[in-house]
Amino acid sequence: MTPNEHHAVDFFARESLPAPHVTPSQAERIAADCFGITASAEPLGSNQDANFLLRLNDGTPEAVLKIANCAFHVNEIDAQDQAADVIAGTLPQLRLATVLREPNGAPRAATVQSAEGPVIARLLRYLPGGTLAGPRHLSPRTVAAMGTIAGQISSALRSFEHPGIERVLQWDLRYADRVVDQLLDHVKEPARREAVRAATADAWAQVQKVADLLPHQAVHLDLTDDNLVCSPDDHLKSPDGVIDFGDLTKSWAICELAVPLSSMLHHDGVAPHDVLPAVRAFHAERALSPAEAAALWPLVVLRAAGLVASGRHQAAVDAGNAYVQSRLDLEWRIFEQATSVPAAVMTNLVKEAIGLADASASAPSPTRFLVRGLSSRDIATVDLSAGADVMDHGAWLEADSEDRIAASLLAGGAAAVVTRHGQARLTQAPALSATAPATVATGIDLWLGTPAAVQAPGDGEILEAAPGHLAITSGDYTLTLSLTEAVRPSRPPGARVRAGEELFTLPAGARVRISLHQYDAPDIPAFVQPECAPGWLALTADPSTLLGIPASGRASQPDLLARRDAVFASAQEHYYADPPQIERGWRHHLISADGRSYLDMINNVTPLGHAHPRVEQAVSRQLRRLNTNSRFHYSAVVEFSERLAALLPDALDTVFLVNSGSEAVDLGLRLAIGATGRHDVVALREAYHGWTYASDAVSTSLQDNPNALATRPSWVHTVDSPNSYRGRHRGPAAERYAPEAAAFIDSLAASGRPAGAFLSETFYGNAGAVALPDGYLAQVYGAVRRHGGLAIADEIQVGYGRLGHWFWGFEQQQVVPDIVCVAKAMGNGHPLGAVITSQAVADRYRNQGYFFSSTGGSPVSSIAGLTVLDAFRDEDLQGNAMRAGENLKSRLQDLADRYSIIGSVHGSGLYLGLELVRDHNTLEPATEETAELCDRLLGRGVIVQPTGDHLNILKIKPPLCIDTAAVEFFTRALDHALTELGHGGE
Repeated sequence: MTPNEHHAVDFFARESLPAPHVTPSQAERIAADCFGITASAEPLGSNQDANFLLRLNDGTPEAVLKIANCAFHVNEIDAQDQAADVIAGTLPQLRLATVLREPNGAPRAATVQSAEGPVIARLLRYLPGGTLAGPRHLSPRTVAAMGTIAGQISSALRSFEHPGIERVLQWDLRYADRVVDQLLDHVKEPARREAVRAATADAWAQVQKVADLLPHQAVHLDLTDDNLVCSPDDHLKSPDGVIDFGDLTKSWAICELAVPLSSMLHHDGVAPHDVLPAVRAFHAERALSPAEAAALWPLVVLRAAGLVASGRHQAAVDAGNAYVQSRLDLEWRIFEQATSVPAAVMTNLVKEAIGLADASASAPSPTRFLVRGLSSRDIATVDLSAGADVMDHGAWLEADSEDRIAASLLAGGAAAVVTRHGQARLTQAPALSATAPATVATGIDLWLGTPAAVQAPGDGEILEAAPGHLAITSGDYTLTLSLTEAVRPSRPPGARVRAGEELFTLPAGARVRISLHQYDAPDIPAFVQPECAPGWLALTADPSTLLGIPASGRASQPDLLARRDAVFASAQEHYYADPPQIERGWRHHLISADGRSYLDMINNVTPLGHAHPRVEQAVSRQLRRLNTNSRFHYSAVVEFSERLAALLPDALDTVFLVNSGSEAVDLGLRLAIGATGRHDVVALREAYHGWTYASDAVSTSLQDNPNALATRPSWVHTVDSPNSYRGRHRGPAAERYAPEAAAFIDSLAASGRPAGAFLSETFYGNAGAVALPDGYLAQVYGAVRRHGGLAIADEIQVGYGRLGHWFWGFEQQQVVPDIVCVAKAMGNGHPLGAVITSQAVADRYRNQGYFFSSTGGSPVSSIAGLTVLDAFRDEDLQGNAMRAGENLKSRLQDLADRYSIIGSVHGSGLYLGLELVRDHNTLEPATEETAELCDRLLGRGVIVQPTGDHLNILKIKPPLCIDTAAVEFFTRALDHALTELGHGGE
């Protein structure tokens, strides 16, 4: 008799389904005797089957030997094989663990004996690459891919029929309430047992409301992180294969999505709202109905509850199953996460994600306004968003900032001050936060300038009454008032009140928080995370109308990124695929429209920090007086040019002011060509110098222009990138770069084309802040000057003290250039650059024409430049670059000692690069991993980006005002992110 020949499995008839007890040696004998394969058997984890990877003598994987649970009927196993074949034919791009077949088409299967009786053994196709199992963080890309696969398989199986799918499985969510009820006693901890019981009862009640509307079909039912396989070549772990059809059954179609969603919730850094990309991706493949959207999250909760109860039960009946034992904590983590956000909130988020959100509810029309005698004309509405003027100068970080701002408005004559419902308040955001802070207000706050009576806006019932707190029914909503004063309401709980009846009186200066939420809504926090805000706000209404002022309204706006893409040239790229909308900066922080503060680790354009008050005030004052071009005679341009020249060696005494770094390099090249009469220029490979014609011509960064080397004009000649880490000469051998470059310059001269200029950054920026080999510029400058050429130093990134130990990068090389190009730091974000050279070189250019700069040489730009220099001096920013940079580099080196993916820590001061490699010998660039790391750091509150020709180096060049707390925050975030992404750590 074949296993379970007559009946499909019914979990409730058997209750326990321990996996077959098959040892590796027994599996090897089965492979040899039944399938003629001589191989070693490597156990693979499973709840109810026995699985082994068969490897040939040379270690090559041959197949997976799957020994089914003795409870499974031959028809059930045939259904699994046929379903896999159907999907393989429908989705050829998807790798599938289909059964291996004989030449006649029959599956390679046999009935074998086990300790439990006869069981079916089959050979399945082996899919290399590994699964998504483990705690590794799942990126939005991976989450979406999981949803796409689930949607594709759901569509492929929509019409699949087979008698073997008419089963009763414990994993079928149609029976989730019975499964939990039957197994719950195996959860021994009373608190956990009660939590599972209560969550199951609530979720089951929610599903039953729409159960009759849920379509049924064949489902894989186990598209979890354990059963989705990634290509071996995919370093970002995006699935492209599916294994294990053992749970194939007929159930609610929506279960195909609920199961993978639940499996995501134990991964590091994945919160419930992070699964929404999978929901959108599934919906794009196989559209969800309103009923399915309503049932989805309750089913996720039921799956989580079932995992906890089933896991404890399986561990009890199959004590030797290490796989089952290892998953108990993981399953509890899934349950905690699934229930960490109310199902109603998650349901609203699901609906919004797929365009099925319910229409926004309106507050009940009041019969009486909430505050007696208060006219809407006397109420000032205060804006506390990231874009509000009252947030200037870091005001959002001050203690009691909301009360202070409201008091100012009251002192200015307002009778009351009120906030906006649903607004992301910057005042709720800390400066450094590894998780998105709760900034979105679910209610409003009211400050009173004079004593006032609060009255019932309509007939209702007192639900809660305590000093400083009152809840009252208001139509279909509950109106909640929370007071800063311990004022006692006039009526007790249960009392009926009439519209206009006084509830309590408040003194002048009192603050009251007012919220309206659906009567049956869960407890709603005063502030919620922006990512979850649509789910929470759908349970509320704007109480502003109870004060006689219009509701704020949350009408959807056209997507800003889509608007940008429609009108902004695509060559002007943006950071991140899904970028935050940055609307404010302060010191070394960037603030998004949803009220989150990010640590800025890349903005070398603002060395003083964002929104520096001295620069803002000085520029504003000058704009009120005069702004024109450099052909007019005014003091600021003279004073600034004198101050700038004084920062350089005596020979560099003449200044040209320009608008940008690109213009500075362009002009520097023109000066050299004009002074020497020679048009040939030598530049370094893998460098970036700008976007104007001349500065682009000498730029060879492959990331800025993939065809850079092939498209250089004939007058541009390039020499090796002197990269001592990954260049042609490494380590001590890097000393060979300089004589080779000098020899090349000599050869150009010998060919009759002596170079008019040699141009390079003085500290190699595009390569990730790699220092030039010691003495490099001295030898190369000497070579170009031997033949009458000039040395141009591109100081656009490193100039102005960023290196800490040196104000100019050329000082590190102990040389003096003939021409210095500088920008970025000069104006702290104001468009300002400069070229500084000798009087003799400048005079040669004067003989060829005039020069002026409408913006760079204006009074406003000169004042900006002077103010920046003053702040550098007064705030000791170069000293801070040295101290903070040494601290940061030391911490990065500590991480490099722990994480093998870190190849090297480059740089000096606050001009650093963290290079990521897959192999320390080959230096294979970890390009995809670097991009993923940047995305994960964004989630942890840090803005950092890749650089280098391989985009495998984190460029670290923050504002020079960065402090110790921020340095520690960054390195902690980096440490966590590297671990979350599976890069190890000791």
